[in-house]
Amino acid sequence: MNKARKGAQWYARTIHCPGDTGGVAQSPSHPESPYARGTRSYTMSRIRGKDTSIEKTVRSYLFARGFRFRKNDKRYPGHPDIVLPKYRTIVFVNGCFWHMHEGCESFHMPKSNVEFWTAKLTRNRDRDRRQHEQLRQMGWRVIDVWECELRGDAREPRLERLAREIAEGTDVDDNARDDENQP
Repeated sequence: MNKARKGAQWYARTIHCPGDTGGVAQSPSHPESPYARGTRSYTMSRIRGKDTSIEKTVRSYLFARGFRFRKNDKRYPGHPDIVLPKYRTIVFVNGCFWHMHEGCESFHMPKSNVEFWTAKLTRNRDRDRRQHEQLRQMGWRVIDVWECELRGDAREPRLERLAREIAEGTDVDDNARDDENQP
């Protein structure tokens, strides 16, 4: 069990859930919630925005193949996960849930508080699209790598394809756009 999870369980058990509740107590304001007051906030605060495991996987693969890059560069819209100046390429490594990966079997809209989550995730997706367009207008190629593409047997082929896209100066999105503009 990882340290963050152990910490969250200890925190819930000892501070917010005294008594014989087995570490889970219902919040008085939300009786259907399995979290004690403050535990949900603690849990959500542990969700990383950068240096996630999938980002580390992509970065170590690229570095091992000789690519040199900057990470989480704040000079560009969206603070890209990987910036490869030599290739004028930016790579975003996206989680399927947080970036609302369309058509992905890993993405499911939460069943509770649907209005909130729909608005939040839609804003995230729209913001991503705006930022990608800004980067393209600045002369950068933008490549998205999705969390679901890095699972199991799909990982190695996707990373190989990413390395080719960077080195050859092509990406799937550019090719798709070119095909759409053909008569």
